[in-house]
Amino acid sequence: MKFSISREALLRPLALVAGVVERRQTLPVLSNVLIQVEQDQVSLTGTDLEVELIGRTVASQVEQPGGITVPARKLMDICKSLPDQAEIQLSVEEGRAVLRSGRSRFTLSTLPVAEFPSIEDGQSSVELSLPRGTLKHLIDATSFAMAQQDVRYYLNGMLLEFASNLVRTVATDGHRLAVCSRPADIQVEPSQKLIVPRKGVLELVRLLDDGEEPVSLTLGATHIRAHTGDFTFTSKLVDGKFPDYERVVPRGGDKVFIAERAELRQVLSRTAILSNEKYRGVRLNLEEGNLRVMANNPEQEEAEENVGIEYAGPAMEIGFNVGYLVDVLNVLDEDRVQMTLADPNSSAVMEEPGGGDALYVVMPMRL
Repeated sequence: MKFSISREALLRPLALVAGVVERRQTLPVLSNVLIQVEQDQVSLTGTDLEVELIGRTVASQVEQPGGITVPARKLMDICKSLPDQAEIQLSVEEGRAVLRSGRSRFTLSTLPVAEFPSIEDGQSSVELSLPRGTLKHLIDATSFAMAQQDVRYYLNGMLLEFASNLVRTVATDGHRLAVCSRPADIQVEPSQKLIVPRKGVLELVRLLDDGEEPVSLTLGATHIRAHTGDFTFTSKLVDGKFPDYERVVPRGGDKVFIAERAELRQVLSRTAILSNEKYRGVRLNLEEGNLRVMANNPEQEEAEENVGIEYAGPAMEIGFNVGYLVDVLNVLDEDRVQMTLADPNSSAVMEEPGGGDALYVVMPMRL
C-alpha cells in the first residue's frame, strides 16, 4: 500500500474515527485505526466492539492500493503536529507503516488487517431518513439526562422511538427525565424502540450538524447504523427494557409559574456555590410574583436570591438538586421557562411556556 494525501483531508475523518478508539483496550488491535485504500478512496475505521465508525476521504495520489492498521492516537498526533496544507505520503515497508511529509519521516508499528474486528451486519428491518438537524436537536435536548454508570444498564443510554411521522428521544438516570419529540416525514409500522448506549449517542451526535442534509438510519434487531456524508456509524443496541416514561410524567400539577430562563439559571448557579457539595440541594420558596432560592452547607454558610416570576397562587417550598435544574435551563431554546409543581414530594415538570417539543421531569429532594 502506498498513497499520498493532504493533511486536512486525512485529519478530519481521522479525528472523528479516533474518538471511538479507546485508549485502554483488551485487544491490542482495538487501539489501531484500519486504513484501506481502493482506487482514490481512503477509508478509516475505528471500533471498540460496541461502536464502529468508518470515515471516507479522497487521496491525492494512489500508487498501490491495500490496507493496514496503525495506532490511532499516534497517527492523529503526528498529523496534528504537521504544518497546515502539508502533503503526507503513507506506505507499508517491511511490515511497518512509514509516514513521510516534507523532511519528516515516522515509522509506526502495524498489526494484521485480518485481526481487525468488524461489527457484523445484523438483520436490518427498517430503513428511514431524517434531516441531520432534527436528529441533532433531539439528542442535544435529552442526552444530558442519560445515566453514567448505573447498575440498571438500560439507563446508560438513550431510547430512540420511531413512529409514523414522529421521532422521539428519551433519557433518564432515575432522578430526572428528558423527552423530546419532533414530527418527521417517515413511515414506520409498527413503531420501533431502540436503546442506543451512551457512547454511541455521544459519537453519533459529533457527526451531525444543524443542516437539512439527510442522515439515513438502518434499524436492526441488535444494531443501529447511520450514514451521513462521508461517514458510516454503527452501534450495538442495549438489550433491555426502557422504563415506561409516560407513567413518570406527573399530571395534575396546579402551581404553574413562568420565569426568565437566563435570569433563573444565573440565580441557581450563584446559589449553588454555597450548597452542600455532596447533595447540591437548593430550596425554592414559591410566593406570589416571586421565587426565593436558598442554599446552605455544613459550614453554616447561606445564600439567598429572589427572582421575579409570573405566578399567582398559594405559597409552597420544595427542594431540588440544583445541577438538575441548571442542566434543563442550559438546553431549553426559549427565553422563558415554565415550571409546574403539585406538592413538595412530587416531581416538577419544566418546559417552554405552553409546552414545546421537549419536556423535562425533575424529582424533588428532601432538605
